[in-house]
Amino acid sequence: MSNVTTIDTNNFATMAVAMGMGADQPKESSKASTLARLRIQHTPLMGQQEIAGKMKNVEVVAGGSYKLEIPDGPTYYADKVSVRPFLQRFMYKKFIKGNDNTPNRFVKTVMANDLNSDMKDNNGGFNCGKPAGYIKDWAALPDSMKDLIKSIKRVRALFGTVEMVNPTDEGGSPVDVDTTAFIWEIDNRDAFKIMGDMFSKYNKMRRLPPQHFIELESKEVPLPNGSSFYIPTASLDLNNTLDMDNDAQENFANFIAWIENYNTYILNAWDENMHKNEEVDMNTVEEFVDISAEDFV
Repeated sequence: MSNVTTIDTNNFATMAVAMGMGADQPKESSKASTLARLRIQHTPLMGQQEIAGKMKNVEVVAGGSYKLEIPDGPTYYADKVSVRPFLQRFMYKKFIKGNDNTPNRFVKTVMANDLNSDMKDNNGGFNCGKPAGYIKDWAALPDSMKDLIKSIKRVRALFGTVEMVNPTDEGGSPVDVDTTAFIWEIDNRDAFKIMGDMFSKYNKMRRLPPQHFIELESKEVPLPNGSSFYIPTASLDLNNTLDMDNDAQENFANFIAWIENYNTYILNAWDENMHKNEEVDMNTVEEFVDISAEDFV
């Protein structure tokens, strides 16, 4: 019997048990619900336009644009966006290229508040295979281990809402896009630090992330081979302090639920696949099992 005799709306978990709500609790889905994905488009999109009466290939979406990928829907682009961050989490991920028999896939860990502990991944291991602890002598590591570690990305997963400035579709035509909830998996080292600096500013000002917009554009970074990539340029909009209205409260709750659902999915995959990482010395096993009946006489 429960000893709870007073209704406390600030303690849902305890009150839900006391009120017998467990049987009607929504079941967790098998995988995380969908969110729009925010990314930077590193290469321009080309299209055809009529110029002087002739159709010519032209750049319709510039490299460095932000793109918002709507699940099972269109993708939108904008040179500048305003994001209202609500929270961030951290994880590791590793890309595994497929072959004729298996598709490309990612190994991903659970999401946590930092990267200071070992995190289970959907491959049945920890940290996508990254060794635990600080590596004192990088040069002493075998090349295979160096390659493995380099292939594993640390990720700052940013959750928030985004407003696209003068958005277009993939053909460069203007479109209207509503404010949209998103996740942005930031794995580029420079971008990781740039967005981390924004959160450091929130901390120094004793402000919470949803109280201010971050204005984002991008900057081109040339590579020695002649190509280039883009990193974000970010600035806090301190002229506006945003209210924590009902929409903000609902968005925050939805992001927390999304992360919990995602972590449940990863942990379930870890349970299913952990046996793949159990290494057994079969020679040792055979030494123990290759015993005749006479040995017991």
